[in-house]
Amino acid sequence: MVTPERALPGRDDYPYSVPATHAVLGTPLRGPWPEGTQVIYLALGCFWGAEKEMWNLPGVVTTAAGYQGGITPFPTYEETCTGLTGHTETVLVAYDPAVLPTTELLRTFWTLHDPTQGYRQGNDVGTQYRSAVFTTTPEQAEAAATTRALYEPELRRNGYGEITTEVRPVDGEGGAGTFYYAEDYHQQYLHKVPNGYCPVHSTGVACPVP
Repeated sequence: MVTPERALPGRDDYPYSVPATHAVLGTPLRGPWPEGTQVIYLALGCFWGAEKEMWNLPGVVTTAAGYQGGITPFPTYEETCTGLTGHTETVLVAYDPAVLPTTELLRTFWTLHDPTQGYRQGNDVGTQYRSAVFTTTPEQAEAAATTRALYEPELRRNGYGEITTEVRPVDGEGGAGTFYYAEDYHQQYLHKVPNGYCPVHSTGVACPVP
């Protein structure tokens, strides 16, 4: 992981425009969203395929691709891919927990990728592809800890190692910090480029959420 001394300096604002509306759902990409909407940030490798999986879930209000968990303010895609920003490719998921319970959303998160790979997913190698859950409520943090504790023994029984997923709140000391929206062409990429390459790396191991 890059140190603050080596991290790229970044900038004070976006060097590109961020679209206002989700290309598939037609909802605001940056809010405001209906009352009761919660937001969680999930990183599970390349954000193109991950975002598509999330926007297809019932109860999801909007999704967005972006960069989070690092040091460099307002990074670009090219900068993030150098590993010198500290960010991981992240998907913002705004959802209605009355329709999509947080534990069910996290069950989907765990089973869509291999959370034991450290700084990679499949052939995508680097800190920008690490697995992460960045929470915005205590309930989300509890759900992340609970589902992780349930899933790790299942992975071990199927020949995988320990979960390396980074779990931390967005705010506060040691928090993941600001979610920076990715460039327009990354938003809902697999809708805009239906045959685009971006596999998910599921282990095929089920997560036993109660």
